[in-house]
Amino acid sequence: MKVSIWGLLAVVSGVLSSASYANQDLAAKSACLACHAIDKKVVGPSYKEVAQKYADDAAAEAKLIEKVKKGGSGVWGSVPMPASPAVKDEDIKTLVQWILSLK
Repeated sequence: MKVSIWGLLAVVSGVLSSASYANQDLAAKSACLACHAIDKKVVGPSYKEVAQKYADDAAAEAKLIEKVKKGGSGVWGSVPMPASPAVKDEDIKTLVQWILSLK
């Protein structure tokens, strides 16, 4: 049985695209998109800017999970990021991993 490379790429692309939409939905549900967007600064930095800033940081995932949970300030300017205590830990981890995957 021959498998077309284009067909395989289409399936993989569809799966990745579905995951991206699911993560965007999770970000919206978690109120993240009130201050962030994927590719442009809103109140806070774009997710792509975050991914670029932490691209070479092996501890980035842990740092960002903590920052999302507890909030923070000073890294991206004077506007503080509020804590997100209502967002489940596994959802925060999913969101941070997704954000760090954006290039």
